[in-house]
Amino acid sequence: MNDVLPLDFLTTMTLLPIVGAAVVFIIPRGRERLARWTALIISLVVMVMAIGVFYDVQANPPGAGEWAFEAQAEWFPQINASWHVGVDGLSATMILLTGLLVPLAILISFEIKDRVQTHMALFLFLETGLLGVFVALDMMIFFVFWEIGLVPMYFLIYLWGGENRRYAANKFFLYTMAGSLGLLLATQLVGLTVESFDIPVMLDMWPRYLMRGGEILGVDVSIVKYYALLGFTIAFLIKIPAWPFHTWLPDAHTEAPTAGSMLLAGVLLKLGAYGFLRLAIPLFPKEWIIERQLFSLSYNLVDILGFLAMAGIVLGALGAWGQNDFKRLVAYSSVNHMGFVVLGLAVAALMYGTVWAEANNQYGLLAGVAGVDGYQDMTSTQLTDAVELVYPAELRESDRQDARVALNGAVLQMFNHGLSSAGMFLLAGAIYHKAHTRDLRRFGGLWPLVPVYGAALIFVSMASLGLPGLNGFVGEFLVVSGSFKAYPVYVLLSMAGLLVTGIYILKGIQKLLHGPLNEEWAEYHRTQHSLEIERREVIALAPLMALMLITGLYPNWVLGVINDSVMRFLGG
Repeated sequence: MNDVLPLDFLTTMTLLPIVGAAVVFIIPRGRERLARWTALIISLVVMVMAIGVFYDVQANPPGAGEWAFEAQAEWFPQINASWHVGVDGLSATMILLTGLLVPLAILISFEIKDRVQTHMALFLFLETGLLGVFVALDMMIFFVFWEIGLVPMYFLIYLWGGENRRYAANKFFLYTMAGSLGLLLATQLVGLTVESFDIPVMLDMWPRYLMRGGEILGVDVSIVKYYALLGFTIAFLIKIPAWPFHTWLPDAHTEAPTAGSMLLAGVLLKLGAYGFLRLAIPLFPKEWIIERQLFSLSYNLVDILGFLAMAGIVLGALGAWGQNDFKRLVAYSSVNHMGFVVLGLAVAALMYGTVWAEANNQYGLLAGVAGVDGYQDMTSTQLTDAVELVYPAELRESDRQDARVALNGAVLQMFNHGLSSAGMFLLAGAIYHKAHTRDLRRFGGLWPLVPVYGAALIFVSMASLGLPGLNGFVGEFLVVSGSFKAYPVYVLLSMAGLLVTGIYILKGIQKLLHGPLNEEWAEYHRTQHSLEIERREVIALAPLMALMLITGLYPNWVLGVINDSVMRFLGG
């Protein structure tokens, strides 16, 4: 281990934006143009580095127990925490998404005229927080960057948001801080118990710690692990956000500036799903699938996660359908689309626990998953025979393959939703900054006035809808096909959410573009301000649209990298 912070590639990429933020912040007043272009150039440099990370991982995928660009240095030896960074296919994909979206958000923010230097510096500060989470291989580093991402977004909403920005910013801050408190306590518990905050060490030691029973701090180990899992899970569910932890999201999106909404939906929501895959699922394989009793009802946590996913898909779609504020409609659509990610995570947690139980000869857990009656009273030999009869190895391998499909779809959906949601919020902001209203009931018939904007809106809306040939279809299709065997009822109910998705997407298009020409806006367009999309907005939107089409037609350009991590995660 090095004694000083290494200037390795990941460290440089992660810290470059915060150094750039300091530079932009001290640019004198009256030099706003310089501040804008400096922030954009720095973010473009980081984008090139992020692309380099992605393609290096694609060309040289790390093997089991390995990490690309890994570097480690002493940082906080008193608690056995170090500066430890590295990436795999999962984190490389999220780094690519972050690197792509931040320059586009900064370009959209060129329209901001108030406190430009501070505004641009906050976006670079936010980028460091996001990248730090994705490269962290130490829990203390993970938590520090997790919190760093909260601060700039709070100020972006609070200082440059809409009419109710203070309420929305405070709600966002309080919700996420409440989740962070549980995450911090659970992190300290796990790290101090295994005497290391190094994530690979924690993943190796914590699941097997007192596997046969015992006590931690005088409390039964099963209870301690259960509540530690809840600490991680609630923090990540709030960040996604999954139903019913989603209520901060519509307010934050509605009041945030356009570029803030792009990054909030495009990347920040993905931190929660990433946390599940990096920490909450692999740290607690047993706790997800073990059967528990509530009164006379039997349940396990992974089935609850699946239910929350289904509820988010259906209720998020219904919530979006009921909105007349364009931006609020798009905000609720994020709850709907991220529900598919949560469904894929539930299948992954179920299979990860099953694989772990098999590898550690925990046939009682396998019997619970398989639904073997009376397994609690069986001997070890009887358990083994019963599991092999009811849930033989061939069936387990078939289920594992389905889980791989579902998890590939979930991670791809994380990437795809980042593209489409950023595009939708860009378009919502583009019309708002010209018309100064988001009320869909006030528009109608705008197509003759804004043919370029209309074409872009239909394209991005269809990608969000999941039209075959565009990116949204591939991820959701993989999640549904991979999840059906594990959760057929949840998947069938989720199809109602897909139906309503089509309804609210068409509602937005119809209210804005179709019907008789609205003479009020025709006069406004002629005499006051053109409603057509601006060249700068087209430049920011074009890469997103290109990636939506490319990913829809050839998803393997990103899916191959994702699948390497899925195979590491679920074995095979």
